Amino acid sequence: MTVKPDWLRVKAPQRERIGNVKEILRDLALNTVCEEASCPNIGECFNAGTATFLIMGPACTRACPYCDIDFEKKPKPLDPTEPTRLAEAVRRLNLNHVVITSVNRDDLLDGGASQFMACIDAVNSVSPNTTIEVLIPDLCGNWNALELILQAAPEVLNHNTETVPRLYRRVRPQGNYDRTLELLQRTRQLSPSTYTKSGIMVGLGEL
Repeated sequence: MTVKPDWLRVKAPQRERIGNVKEILRDLALNTVCEEASCPNIGECFNAGTATFLIMGPACTRACPYCDIDFEKKPKPLDPTEPTRLAEAVRRLNLNHVVITSVNRDDLLDGGASQFMACIDAVNSVSPNTTIEVLIPDLCGNWNALELILQAAPEVLNHNTETVPRLYRRVRPQGNYDRTLELLQRTRQLSPSTYTKSGIMVGLGEL
């Protein structure tokens, strides 16, 4: 009989550890993509004391069919206290690495780049040894906004490709495949020392 790999068996998470993470998130009124997008791996991440922070509110200006995040054409204004609260969560959780992502905010001129920058600066000020990864939207092709984020010097800049070009209209109707590739290319050109990262979903008929 073939031995099954260890990663195939999901261990039951420790409720106490998950409870501690949730308590910190509630106390600081922070959103996570783990909860807002109904991620099936939430127990594993919370059990490890990690979370992917979702900034700029729980509602998105796009309505991609694969995502469970709420849609709003006009979300609430940005909260200027959010960067400080996020940094405090990083400190309390004693994170070695933090991932900061966001909803799409096409209602903002810079797509939320200034909020990303403020969050990066806030984390660096209270936890300078924590490495920072940002998972950013396409910023509607605003490359000045991309430069603003890179000026804050995150260690990793991630922007997901999500799917293949022919599926974009159905899977990511407000996105643009060429714009996504250009964002990744410009990141490498503007900041060669920044690790550039992307991800793609499978199982949507891309073959």
